[in-house]
Amino acid sequence: MIKTTLKIDGMMCSMCESHINDTIRRDFNVRKVSSSHTKGTAEIVSEEPLDENALRESIGKTGYKVLEYSAQPYEKKKFSLFGR
Repeated sequence: MIKTTLKIDGMMCSMCESHINDTIRRDFNVRKVSSSHTKGTAEIVSEEPLDENALRESIGKTGYKVLEYSAQPYEKKKFSLFGR
């Protein structure tokens, strides 16, 4: 799995976060997406790498701008009662 982090300009409230999340879910095959207007970021977990240009274009159509793009392997955190 891949974790993609976007720095996004223009998000001002929780409704902005919803617009970004809905756009990403609609246009891309993702497992999870979470945006934060206070941090100005969106984090996406997907099975395959996402096309950076397609993400920029899709989000750009909503009136927001992707300032930075980064992707790295994602490993789901395991829960343990014993701290292992």
